[in-house]
Amino acid sequence: MRLAHLYSLAAVGGKRRAIENLSRSSHNSAMTIDTHAHVIAPVSARYPRAPIGGRASDWSQTRPVDAPGMIAAMDAAGVAKTVLVQASTCYGHDNSYVADAVAAHPDRFVGVCSVDTLAPDAATVLRHWLDSGFVGLRIFTTGSTMAGQQLEILDDPRGFPVWEAAQDAGIPICLQMTAKALPQVAMLAQRFPRARIILDHFARPDLADGPPYARAAGLWALARLSNVYFKASPHNFAAANTGKATAASFFGRAVKEFGASRICWGSNFPAAEGSLAELLRLARENFAALSAEDQDWVFAKTALSLYPALKA
Repeated sequence: MRLAHLYSLAAVGGKRRAIENLSRSSHNSAMTIDTHAHVIAPVSARYPRAPIGGRASDWSQTRPVDAPGMIAAMDAAGVAKTVLVQASTCYGHDNSYVADAVAAHPDRFVGVCSVDTLAPDAATVLRHWLDSGFVGLRIFTTGSTMAGQQLEILDDPRGFPVWEAAQDAGIPICLQMTAKALPQVAMLAQRFPRARIILDHFARPDLADGPPYARAAGLWALARLSNVYFKASPHNFAAANTGKATAASFFGRAVKEFGASRICWGSNFPAAEGSLAELLRLARENFAALSAEDQDWVFAKTALSLYPALKA
Protein backbone atom coordinates (compact mmCIF):
# COMPACT_ATOMS: atom_id res chain seq x y z
CA MET A 1 0.00 0.00 0.00
CA ARG A 2 1.44 3.38 -1.00
CA LEU A 3 2.46 5.91 1.66
CA ALA A 4 0.15 8.62 0.29
CA HIS A 5 -2.84 6.33 0.61
CA LEU A 6 -1.88 5.41 4.15
CA TYR A 7 -1.72 9.09 5.11
CA SER A 8 -5.20 9.49 3.65
CA LEU A 9 -6.55 6.61 5.71
CA ALA A 10 -5.08 8.00 8.92
CA ALA A 11 -6.37 11.50 8.26
CA VAL A 12 -9.89 10.45 7.33
CA GLY A 13 -10.74 7.81 9.85
CA GLY A 14 -7.93 7.70 12.37
CA LYS A 15 -8.15 3.93 12.18
CA ARG A 16 -5.57 2.18 14.29
CA ARG A 17 -4.62 -0.17 11.47
CA ALA A 18 -3.78 2.77 9.24
CA ILE A 19 -1.77 4.38 12.02
CA GLU A 20 0.23 1.24 12.67
CA ASN A 21 0.89 0.68 8.97
CA LEU A 22 1.97 4.27 8.52
CA SER A 23 4.20 4.10 11.59
CA ARG A 24 6.05 1.20 9.99
CA SER A 25 6.02 2.48 6.43
CA SER A 26 9.41 4.22 6.35
CA HIS A 27 11.46 1.07 6.85
CA ASN A 28 8.98 -1.70 7.64
CA SER A 29 9.87 -1.82 11.31
CA ALA A 30 8.86 -0.52 14.73
CA MET A 31 6.06 1.85 15.55
CA THR A 32 6.80 5.57 15.78
CA ILE A 33 6.83 7.16 19.25
CA ASP A 34 7.18 10.87 19.92
CA THR A 35 8.97 11.47 23.24
CA HIS A 36 8.36 15.21 23.48
CA ALA A 37 5.09 17.00 22.77
CA HIS A 38 2.95 19.48 24.69
CA VAL A 39 -0.81 19.89 25.13
CA ILE A 40 -2.64 23.09 26.04
CA ALA A 41 -6.26 23.06 27.21
CA PRO A 42 -8.84 25.59 26.08
CA VAL A 43 -8.80 28.48 28.53
CA SER A 44 -10.77 27.56 31.65
CA ALA A 45 -10.67 27.95 35.41
CA ARG A 46 -10.04 24.21 35.70
CA TYR A 47 -6.56 24.58 34.23
CA PRO A 48 -5.21 27.94 35.43
CA ARG A 49 -2.19 29.31 33.65
CA ALA A 50 0.83 30.04 35.80
CA PRO A 51 3.86 30.02 33.49
CA ILE A 52 7.39 29.86 34.79
CA GLY A 53 8.77 33.37 34.48
CA GLY A 54 5.30 34.93 34.77
CA ARG A 55 4.66 35.19 31.02
CA ALA A 56 3.12 32.51 28.85
CA SER A 57 5.16 31.36 25.86
CA ASP A 58 4.13 32.73 22.49
CA TRP A 59 3.48 29.29 21.00
CA SER A 60 1.10 28.29 23.82
CA GLN A 61 -1.02 31.34 23.01
CA THR A 62 -0.84 31.40 19.21
CA ARG A 63 -0.87 27.70 18.25
CA PRO A 64 -2.09 25.63 21.22
CA VAL A 65 -3.05 22.01 20.66
CA ASP A 66 -5.32 20.22 23.13
CA ALA A 67 -5.43 16.48 23.77
CA PRO A 68 -8.00 15.64 21.04
CA GLY A 69 -6.05 17.82 18.63
CA MET A 70 -2.86 15.98 19.53
CA ILE A 71 -4.46 12.63 18.80
CA ALA A 72 -5.72 13.93 15.44
CA ALA A 73 -2.21 15.14 14.61
CA MET A 74 -0.75 11.79 15.64
CA ASP A 75 -3.22 9.92 13.48
CA ALA A 76 -2.43 12.10 10.48
CA ALA A 77 1.34 11.76 10.95
CA GLY A 78 1.39 8.07 11.81
CA VAL A 79 2.63 8.49 15.38
CA ALA A 80 1.38 5.61 17.50
CA LYS A 81 2.12 6.99 20.97
CA THR A 82 3.34 10.23 22.53
CA VAL A 83 5.08 11.27 25.72
CA LEU A 84 3.29 14.42 26.85
CA VAL A 85 5.77 16.73 28.56
CA GLN A 86 4.42 19.32 30.96
CA ALA A 87 4.17 22.75 29.31
CA SER A 88 5.99 24.71 32.01
CA THR A 89 5.82 27.93 30.00
CA CYS A 90 2.04 27.78 30.28
CA TYR A 91 1.12 25.90 33.46
CA GLY A 92 4.30 26.03 35.52
CA HIS A 93 4.27 23.06 37.88
CA ASP A 94 0.51 22.40 37.79
CA ASN A 95 0.43 19.16 35.80
CA SER A 96 -3.35 18.71 35.95
CA TYR A 97 -4.10 18.93 32.24
CA VAL A 98 -1.45 16.40 31.24
CA ALA A 99 -2.69 14.11 34.02
CA ASP A 100 -6.25 14.32 32.70
CA ALA A 101 -5.13 13.80 29.09
CA VAL A 102 -3.19 10.67 30.00
CA ALA A 103 -6.06 9.32 32.10
CA ALA A 104 -8.48 9.85 29.22
CA HIS A 105 -6.21 8.30 26.56
CA PRO A 106 -3.84 5.81 28.21
CA ASP A 107 -3.50 3.91 24.95
CA ARG A 108 -1.93 6.95 23.24
CA PHE A 109 -0.23 9.02 25.94
CA VAL A 110 2.10 8.80 28.90
CA GLY A 111 3.04 11.88 30.91
CA VAL A 112 6.14 13.66 32.22
CA CYS A 113 5.52 16.08 35.08
CA SER A 114 7.36 19.11 36.40
CA VAL A 115 7.91 20.13 40.02
CA ASP A 116 9.71 22.95 41.80
CA THR A 117 12.74 20.93 42.80
CA LEU A 118 13.90 23.53 45.34
CA ALA A 119 10.65 23.58 47.32
CA PRO A 120 10.88 21.92 50.76
CA ASP A 121 8.10 19.46 49.88
CA ALA A 122 9.25 18.77 46.32
CA ALA A 123 9.80 15.02 46.82
CA THR A 124 6.32 14.67 48.31
CA VAL A 125 4.81 16.63 45.44
CA LEU A 126 6.62 14.43 42.93
CA ARG A 127 5.23 11.30 44.56
CA HIS A 128 1.74 12.81 44.34
CA TRP A 129 2.08 13.26 40.60
CA LEU A 130 3.55 9.79 40.17
CA ASP A 131 0.53 8.41 42.03
CA SER A 132 -1.58 10.36 39.50
CA GLY A 133 -0.08 8.33 36.67
CA PHE A 134 3.03 10.19 35.56
CA VAL A 135 6.04 8.17 34.43
CA GLY A 136 8.74 10.82 34.21
CA LEU A 137 10.02 14.11 35.61
CA ARG A 138 11.23 17.23 33.83
CA ILE A 139 13.47 19.84 35.44
CA PHE A 140 13.18 23.20 33.70
CA THR A 141 16.17 25.56 33.93
CA THR A 142 15.94 27.66 30.79
CA GLY A 143 13.21 28.72 28.40
CA SER A 144 11.58 31.52 26.44
CA THR A 145 9.71 32.86 29.47
CA MET A 146 12.69 32.85 31.84
CA ALA A 147 15.26 35.57 32.36
CA GLY A 148 18.57 33.96 31.43
CA GLN A 149 19.59 30.46 32.40
CA GLN A 150 18.96 29.22 35.92
CA LEU A 151 21.37 26.32 35.68
CA GLU A 152 22.15 26.43 39.40
CA ILE A 153 18.83 24.66 39.92
CA LEU A 154 20.46 21.45 38.75
CA ASP A 155 23.14 21.02 41.39
CA ASP A 156 21.53 22.87 44.27
CA PRO A 157 21.58 20.38 47.20
CA ARG A 158 18.01 21.40 48.05
CA GLY A 159 16.94 19.56 44.90
CA PHE A 160 18.70 16.30 45.70
CA PRO A 161 15.71 14.77 47.58
CA VAL A 162 13.74 14.99 44.32
CA TRP A 163 16.56 13.25 42.47
CA GLU A 164 16.59 10.54 45.13
CA ALA A 165 12.81 10.12 44.86
CA ALA A 166 12.92 9.90 41.06
CA GLN A 167 15.80 7.44 41.17
CA ASP A 168 13.99 5.26 43.71
CA ALA A 169 10.81 5.38 41.61
CA GLY A 170 12.74 4.31 38.52
CA ILE A 171 11.50 7.18 36.36
CA PRO A 172 13.59 9.10 33.81
CA ILE A 173 14.52 12.72 34.50
CA CYS A 174 14.40 15.09 31.52
CA LEU A 175 16.56 18.20 31.73
CA GLN A 176 15.67 21.39 29.88
CA MET A 177 19.08 23.08 29.81
CA THR A 178 21.94 24.18 27.59
CA ALA A 179 25.44 22.84 26.99
CA LYS A 180 26.76 25.16 29.71
CA ALA A 181 25.34 22.72 32.27
CA LEU A 182 27.02 19.60 30.90
CA PRO A 183 29.57 19.49 33.78
CA GLN A 184 26.64 19.54 36.21
CA VAL A 185 25.00 16.69 34.29
CA ALA A 186 28.17 14.63 34.63
CA MET A 187 28.19 15.23 38.38
CA LEU A 188 24.51 14.33 38.75
CA ALA A 189 24.84 11.19 36.63
CA GLN A 190 27.57 9.96 38.96
CA ARG A 191 25.87 11.06 42.18
CA PHE A 192 22.63 9.33 41.13
CA PRO A 193 23.87 6.37 39.06
CA ARG A 194 20.47 4.64 38.91
CA ALA A 195 18.74 7.75 37.57
CA ARG A 196 18.24 7.81 33.82
CA ILE A 197 18.85 11.37 32.66
CA ILE A 198 17.50 12.58 29.31
CA LEU A 199 18.95 15.76 27.83
CA ASP A 200 16.19 17.62 26.02
CA HIS A 201 17.30 18.94 22.62
CA PHE A 202 20.67 17.17 23.09
CA ALA A 203 21.48 20.06 25.51
CA ARG A 204 21.64 22.39 22.48
CA PRO A 205 25.33 21.98 21.55
CA ASP A 206 27.13 24.32 19.15
CA LEU A 207 27.72 22.31 15.98
CA ALA A 208 28.71 25.04 13.52
CA ASP A 209 32.39 24.03 13.47
CA GLY A 210 31.48 20.75 11.83
CA PRO A 211 33.27 17.39 12.15
CA PRO A 212 34.73 16.33 14.50
CA TYR A 213 32.58 18.84 16.45
CA ALA A 214 35.23 20.02 18.87
CA ARG A 215 32.87 22.67 20.24
CA ALA A 216 30.65 19.84 21.46
CA ALA A 217 33.47 18.23 23.46
CA GLY A 218 31.43 18.46 26.66
CA LEU A 219 28.70 16.42 25.00
CA TRP A 220 31.03 13.67 23.83
CA ALA A 221 32.51 13.49 27.34
CA LEU A 222 29.18 12.07 28.54
CA ALA A 223 29.64 8.90 26.47
CA ARG A 224 31.16 7.09 29.46
CA LEU A 225 28.05 7.74 31.56
CA SER A 226 25.59 5.08 30.43
CA ASN A 227 22.68 6.57 32.37
CA VAL A 228 22.63 9.73 30.24
CA TYR A 229 20.29 9.75 27.22
CA PHE A 230 19.71 12.27 24.45
CA LYS A 231 16.53 13.61 22.88
CA ALA A 232 16.79 14.95 19.33
CA SER A 233 14.38 17.70 18.29
CA PRO A 234 13.98 20.36 15.58
CA HIS A 235 16.47 22.52 17.52
CA ASN A 236 19.14 19.95 16.75
CA PHE A 237 18.09 19.45 13.15
CA ALA A 238 18.59 23.16 12.55
CA ALA A 239 21.97 23.15 14.31
CA ALA A 240 23.10 20.03 12.42
CA ASN A 241 22.61 21.87 9.14
CA THR A 242 24.37 25.11 10.13
CA GLY A 243 27.89 26.16 9.21
CA LYS A 244 30.07 23.13 8.50
CA ALA A 245 27.72 20.73 10.26
CA THR A 246 25.72 18.04 8.51
CA ALA A 247 23.03 15.81 9.95
CA ALA A 248 24.77 12.69 8.70
CA SER A 249 28.08 13.54 10.35
CA PHE A 250 26.66 14.78 13.66
CA PHE A 251 24.10 12.06 14.26
CA GLY A 252 26.52 9.49 12.89
CA ARG A 253 29.05 10.48 15.51
CA ALA A 254 26.35 10.64 18.19
CA VAL A 255 25.42 7.02 17.48
CA LYS A 256 29.09 6.03 17.47
CA GLU A 257 29.70 7.73 20.83
CA PHE A 258 26.49 6.90 22.68
CA GLY A 259 24.78 4.14 20.74
CA ALA A 260 21.35 4.54 19.17
CA SER A 261 19.81 2.96 22.26
CA ARG A 262 20.53 6.20 24.14
CA ILE A 263 18.96 8.49 21.54
CA CYS A 264 15.26 9.22 20.96
CA TRP A 265 13.18 11.58 18.83
CA GLY A 266 10.96 14.32 20.19
CA SER A 267 8.91 16.57 17.91
CA ASN A 268 8.47 19.47 20.37
CA PHE A 269 5.06 19.90 18.73
CA PRO A 270 3.39 22.41 18.80
CA ALA A 271 6.17 24.56 20.33
CA ALA A 272 8.10 23.81 17.15
CA GLU A 273 6.44 25.32 14.10
CA GLY A 274 4.84 23.05 11.53
CA SER A 275 2.47 20.12 11.60
CA LEU A 276 3.42 16.95 13.44
CA ALA A 277 3.61 15.17 10.10
CA GLU A 278 6.07 17.78 8.82
CA LEU A 279 8.17 17.53 11.98
CA LEU A 280 8.32 13.75 11.67
CA ARG A 281 9.39 14.00 8.04
CA LEU A 282 12.11 16.46 9.09
CA ALA A 283 13.36 13.99 11.68
CA ARG A 284 13.33 11.10 9.22
CA GLU A 285 15.39 13.17 6.78
CA ASN A 286 17.96 14.07 9.42
CA PHE A 287 18.36 10.47 10.57
CA ALA A 288 18.27 9.00 7.06
CA ALA A 289 21.97 8.10 7.07
CA LEU A 290 21.53 5.79 10.06
CA SER A 291 20.90 2.10 9.61
CA ALA A 292 17.33 0.84 9.82
CA GLU A 293 18.14 -0.78 13.16
CA ASP A 294 19.48 2.47 14.59
CA GLN A 295 16.42 4.34 13.34
CA ASP A 296 14.23 1.79 15.11
CA TRP A 297 15.90 2.77 18.38
CA VAL A 298 15.61 6.50 17.73
CA PHE A 299 11.96 6.43 16.71
CA ALA A 300 10.62 3.80 19.11
CA LYS A 301 12.82 1.34 20.99
CA THR A 302 14.70 3.86 23.13
CA ALA A 303 11.37 5.40 24.15
CA LEU A 304 10.03 1.97 25.08
CA SER A 305 13.09 1.29 27.20
CA LEU A 306 12.77 4.62 29.03
CA TYR A 307 8.99 4.54 29.43
CA PRO A 308 7.80 0.92 29.70
CA ALA A 309 4.23 2.16 30.14
CA LEU A 310 4.24 2.86 26.40
CA LYS A 311 4.11 -0.90 25.83
CA ALA A 312 0.60 -1.10 27.28
